[in-house]
Amino acid sequence: METLLVLTNLPDRPSAERLAQSLVEARLAACVNILAPCRSVYRWKGAVESTQEHPMLIKTTRDCYASLEAAIRAVHPYELPEIIAVPVAAGYTAYLDWVAAETRPLDPQGQ
Repeated sequence: METLLVLTNLPDRPSAERLAQSLVEARLAACVNILAPCRSVYRWKGAVESTQEHPMLIKTTRDCYASLEAAIRAVHPYELPEIIAVPVAAGYTAYLDWVAAETRPLDPQGQ
């Protein structure tokens, strides 16, 4: 099972927390880190913009990626949200196994 690190940014802490909670509850992510606010500078529609954002690091698997992206896009307030998936080339095997287990759909008995 290939592990991915997905990056996105939200404009405020409450929306980041809601997204993180929903992704983990839906088993689309094993873990989400909400980082301290940062300043993002970017060009948008011909103008240089600057805004505060809350970066998020989302641990998931390739099998979950399409559903995870759709879930982010469904609630993200930006017209064009940053959603970037980076494959994890190596990592602590026990942790990567945990990510795979926590993103696996539950069977009908909830196991």
